[in-house]
Amino acid sequence: MINEEIKDKEVRLIDSDGSQLDVVNIEFAMKKAEERGLDLVKIAPQAKPPVCKIMDYGKYRFEMAKREKEAKKNQKTVSIKEIRISPSIDVHDFDTKVNHTKKFLTSGDKVKITVRFRGRELHHTQIGNDLLAKFAASVSEVGNVEKAAKLEGRNMSMTVAPK
Repeated sequence: MINEEIKDKEVRLIDSDGSQLDVVNIEFAMKKAEERGLDLVKIAPQAKPPVCKIMDYGKYRFEMAKREKEAKKNQKTVSIKEIRISPSIDVHDFDTKVNHTKKFLTSGDKVKITVRFRGRELHHTQIGNDLLAKFAASVSEVGNVEKAAKLEGRNMSMTVAPK
């Protein structure tokens, strides 16, 4: 709340340089802010009496937006890549999928490895479990298993995160 939006009768006033002035009535605080060409901003409404500070509200909002933008820029987004394999995968295809996974992990992405079971393959889920264990061992130098192998419907999946 700023300026005329503040409805309290008395407020604890803080000057623009950070020094505490005193508990004053709202008219005196508004007059003090107007003399300096600044705004009266309520910064702690839950306090008894509420705390108000004399500041340039436009500049304050600009600084806050700038800080938020800077924080957003420094955030790192983690994307999840997916590798799909079947229980009857050949050795060369398996090695190719492992190499792709290593490339994704070294670039900082998480990888979800999914084994798709079709038809009667669903009765032999142990083959998929062994395949995912072999896969995890193959990529262990660049990644750690974050989520262990789990059967979900017709798919068994595991998530690997970079080291």
